[in-house]
Amino acid sequence: MRSQAAATYNAASDHFDDPALSFWNRFGERTIDRLGLRPGDHVLDVCCGSGASALPAAARVTPTGRVTAVDVSDRLIELCRAKAEGRGLRNVAAQLGDMENLALADESFDAVVCVFGLFFANDMTRTVSKLWKLVRPRGRMAITTWGPRMFEPGSGSFWDAVRAERPELHRAYHPWDRIVEPEALNRVLQDGGVPVPTVVAESGQHALRTPRDWWSIVLGSGFRSTVDQLGPPAAERVRRSNLDWLATHDIHHIEVNVIYATATK
Repeated sequence: MRSQAAATYNAASDHFDDPALSFWNRFGERTIDRLGLRPGDHVLDVCCGSGASALPAAARVTPTGRVTAVDVSDRLIELCRAKAEGRGLRNVAAQLGDMENLALADESFDAVVCVFGLFFANDMTRTVSKLWKLVRPRGRMAITTWGPRMFEPGSGSFWDAVRAERPELHRAYHPWDRIVEPEALNRVLQDGGVPVPTVVAESGQHALRTPRDWWSIVLGSGFRSTVDQLGPPAAERVRRSNLDWLATHDIHHIEVNVIYATATK
């Protein structure tokens, strides 16, 4: 799954920071808000993307704290480094890496963060166990994942259009489907050795200024791999069908339901 995620998000990096995808920053910030970080803390952010949670964490732990930011996408790592430099954050070490195979010492971080990434692990329970071991006593861990109905109704319309073009590319299953309910995420965490996690579901919406915003989201998210597999002519037909449906149905918001989990060691 790592190679597929790397290819998808390397491709999506060209739209990842478009204004239409401001929810990355929104949920990254809200995850960091739940950690109570202090100056001097050392933070590990896995599946860091372009820095939506790593950069606000770095701002809170400065001047003596630091953030180690890891992602499988080298292009997103480059974006994270550039954004850190642009904000004058010299305490971010962004590096290519896989959350399932980290060569890091146990109990070496005051906080471990994973936003919209745990579901990419082949073995989520094993990955949670490894991440939890990296947390120091009295340290914190935060896992944020998608709730049900991610990006609806835009996503449903997208997959309907894909099915009309290329039925074999229509996917009824997505990696995040495994933990879209609080009970499922809580079970993964407890099975991974996290004794008393706090798991909170939050319903929300994300505004679309125009239907074109939705297509930016498609190109800057996990849907990108399907678009690239379609090829330009079919992808253009899917785009038109998808956006025409949104316009006809007067859609101005998509659902962005999330689940936040935190725990103190």
